[in-house]
Amino acid sequence: MASDPQFPKSPQTVTAQGLGWVDPASRAVVPPISMATTFIRDWEPGNQKKRVYSRADSPSFEQAEEMLNALEGGYQTILFGSGMAAATAAFQALDPGDHVVVPKVMYWALRAWLHSFGARWGLQITEVDATDLDAIQAAVRPGETQMIWMETPSNPMWDIVDLAGVAEIARSAGARLAVDSTCATPVFSQPLSLGADLVMHSATKYLNGHSDVLAGTLTCAQEDEFWSRCVTNRAGSGGVAGTMEAWLLARGMRTLFVRVERAAVSALKIARHFEGHEKLTQVLYPGLDSHPGHELAKRQMKGGFGGMLSIRVSSRGDLSAEQAAMETARRVTVWKEATSLGSVESLVEHRGSVEGPTSPCPPDLLRLSTGLESADDLIADLEQALA
Repeated sequence: MASDPQFPKSPQTVTAQGLGWVDPASRAVVPPISMATTFIRDWEPGNQKKRVYSRADSPSFEQAEEMLNALEGGYQTILFGSGMAAATAAFQALDPGDHVVVPKVMYWALRAWLHSFGARWGLQITEVDATDLDAIQAAVRPGETQMIWMETPSNPMWDIVDLAGVAEIARSAGARLAVDSTCATPVFSQPLSLGADLVMHSATKYLNGHSDVLAGTLTCAQEDEFWSRCVTNRAGSGGVAGTMEAWLLARGMRTLFVRVERAAVSALKIARHFEGHEKLTQVLYPGLDSHPGHELAKRQMKGGFGGMLSIRVSSRGDLSAEQAAMETARRVTVWKEATSLGSVESLVEHRGSVEGPTSPCPPDLLRLSTGLESADDLIADLEQALA
């Protein structure tokens, strides 16, 4: 693809115009889909691509990878077949016996993987309260800890992690800081600028934004042996995205800013409406002044607090708080009771029942992913469901 060397650098323009790429053959502003799985070998000097096989590299990945890399300010971004494929590739780049520090509250599927496959891989895992820098410092083992994995805002409690503080702890211990920034998105946060070494996204969520693509990404701050292992792991394990998925992801990213900013405005309006509601015991959203991480979020998240929030439902009548929460989720009509987040439609889910008995999620909690519907309609729908 050809692009203007003087192309503007503002992130909104980078995404809206897809880096300004133009197909040199047709002059199309939307890149063609390359379905090829194999490529003519070309070992001529100066040819940096040297494509061989699409499991290792495909022209269909490039636009999405380079767009995200520009937004994150990274050295390189690589695309995977799912967020889990991306996250686990990072852990599998470690050696058996390596020690890792992870949050007690994190994406439940990765937490389950760490305690099953990760433990069998030989990783030593310590869980901490990620909002407590002293607890993180105490958990780190200098010379043994190879990675600190953080998620902010944390799913589904929406705690805020001091990334600059954790980055300093990681550097002092000789460890890497990796950040799951799926819910913050590069619209509101760039972890590499705060000292992180690696950023992961479940691109299925906000980056794509239309509930029709399964993908994940890793972005590194610099090239080193660890990053080479991540790249090799993607090709060796076959954890790559499909050609159509990569094209759809790039398409979805072109509306990233308008979608995420709109969702954040609605989420804040919904959180403010329901804070102190008689049918709720708590509203969890970092945009609220009452949130314990609000001041940190204001410093660390630029321009907004994201489209995700959670509510904790009170018991009522003969219903326990857990039963009342599940009944509320069943009664919504505009919100859709479904898994996932970050798309144009608003979703609600009772996380405790989804995650199972080992979940740290309170049983009375409903996770809300705000979409692009009218915020007033979403508020009215929750009100009738709670009534």
